[in-house]
Amino acid sequence: MSAAPTLLLCSETDDLGGLRPAFERAAAELCPGLRVALWPEVAAGAAEVVALASWFAPRGLPATLPGLRLIASIGAGAEHVLRDPGLPAGVPVTRIVDEQQARGMAEYVLWAALYYHRGLDRVQQQQPRGVWRMPPQRPAAQTRVGVMGLGAMGAEVARCLAGHGFEVHGWSRRPQTIEGVRTWAGDAQLEDFLRPLDIVVSLLPLTEHTRGLCDARWFDRLKPGAAFINCGRGEQVVLPDLLEALERGQLGGAVLDVFEHEPLPPAHPLWHTPRLLVTPHMASSVSPEAMARQIVGDTARVLAGQAPVHAIDRGRGY
Repeated sequence: MSAAPTLLLCSETDDLGGLRPAFERAAAELCPGLRVALWPEVAAGAAEVVALASWFAPRGLPATLPGLRLIASIGAGAEHVLRDPGLPAGVPVTRIVDEQQARGMAEYVLWAALYYHRGLDRVQQQQPRGVWRMPPQRPAAQTRVGVMGLGAMGAEVARCLAGHGFEVHGWSRRPQTIEGVRTWAGDAQLEDFLRPLDIVVSLLPLTEHTRGLCDARWFDRLKPGAAFINCGRGEQVVLPDLLEALERGQLGGAVLDVFEHEPLPPAHPLWHTPRLLVTPHMASSVSPEAMARQIVGDTARVLAGQAPVHAIDRGRGY
C-alpha cells in the first residue's frame, strides 16, 4: 500500500507545530486523504510528500522530494524559498495573499503615518524632559505619503491612506493605476517620486533589485527631515546609511518593523537610536486558518492537474 499524499510543514528557524491543527482541518475539508506532517517526521527523499509549506526550509530539501508538486511560503514573501539554488525546476512556488492581512498592514501604516503627521514623534521626545508643547497641526491633505510596492498589500495601504485624506503617491516596477493615488513606475521615475515626500513607506518584496536599495544615495534623494517606514524586508535597508541619515537630520525619523536578522538582539544599537522606533515584525500577519485553507486549496488544485491560484513569478521573485 502506498503512503498517503503528504503536505509537509517545514522550517529550520521556527516551530511550526502550532499550525498543524489548522492544516489538518483544512485538509479534511478541502483535500480529503491529504496527510499533514511536521518536518523532520518525514525523511528526506520521501516520495509521498507532494507539497511543502515552509518558512526557511533547509537548503537542498525540496530537491530530495521526488513527488513534490508545490512549494508554498507561509508568508507574504517567497525570498526564503528562492534562496535555495537547488530548487526543483517546474515546481510552482506560492505565497500568501490575504485580504485580512492587507487590511492589517493598512492599519499599521496608517498609525505610523499619523505618528509623524500629528507630531507624536516630537511629543514622545518631549515627555522625558517634561516639555508641554503642541506640535504644529495641519490637514492630512498637506502631508505627502509615498508607498513603494503596489501589489495587493501596497495597493490596499495606498487606498487606506488616500481615504484618510493624505496626498498619496505610489511607486512600483511596472505602471499601476489606483484611484486617488498618483503613481510612478520604474527606476527612471524613482527620484521624482521620492523628492517631494514627507513620509515614505516601503512594502517592496525582497529581490535582487531591492536588496540594499535604501542606501545613502537613496536617503539623500528624500526631502530633508522626511520620515521612513519599513514594512518590506530588512535586507532592503543599508543600516549604517540609515543611521547616518538620522544623525545628520536628513532623515527626520524612522519606524522599522522588519530586520535582516530576527528577533533583533537585545544589545543591538537600533534599540537605543534616537528618533527610531522598533516594532517586532508586527505590522500584519495571516491567521493560521486562512494560511492553511489557501495552501491546502492550492495543493488540491495541483493534485487535480490544475495551476495553483497564488503562484509567483520566479524570475521577478513575487
